[in-house]
Amino acid sequence: DRWYVSVQVDVTDGQFYRKRDSHNVIGVDLGIKSAAAFSDGTVVEAPKPLAKCLRRLRVRSRRLSRKVKGSNNRRKSSLRLARLHARIANVRTDFVHKLTTRICRENQTVVIEDLNVRGMSKNERLSRAISDAGFGMFRQQIEYKCERYGTRLVVADRWYPSSKLCSVCGWKNEALTLEDRVWDCQLCKTHHDRDVNAAR
Repeated sequence: DRWYVSVQVDVTDGQFYRKRDSHNVIGVDLGIKSAAAFSDGTVVEAPKPLAKCLRRLRVRSRRLSRKVKGSNNRRKSSLRLARLHARIANVRTDFVHKLTTRICRENQTVVIEDLNVRGMSKNERLSRAISDAGFGMFRQQIEYKCERYGTRLVVADRWYPSSKLCSVCGWKNEALTLEDRVWDCQLCKTHHDRDVNAAR
């Protein structure tokens, strides 16, 4: 139901890519409530395309299931459902592309977490939100874009307790749970936003 155009051109490496705008060092913490938190305190909200279209998806799926197999109405209903799925995927892809390009363009060093996306997706409560945020897509894109822009990518160890450690003094909050979005350091009394602290 769409046109796809493919253009093939021979170019020298990096000919179509702009150089970096600035040379900052930044830490990025991916999240569910917000798409990403940066170590400079910036928080990027996620578009959450699946969550916004979930009701319409259910309605269109229900309508499709009621149509007679092989009928024209079933074919049209199937196309409507496919268009909605394509729109959700396109919104997510567009957002992740713009975010990763911005990160690589504005920084000379980017530090991210080594997330076990497949393992996290097995959690029934979080799997839909993780898929909607596009964590796996983010990692793939930032790896090849860092190479293009000459940005250094540092991947923090998967078991490094970034959320629990105070970014000011290094005190470890052992009592921190997934529900705690903000917390106070008992040693230096700093008030932390969980995601921004993890990015730092």
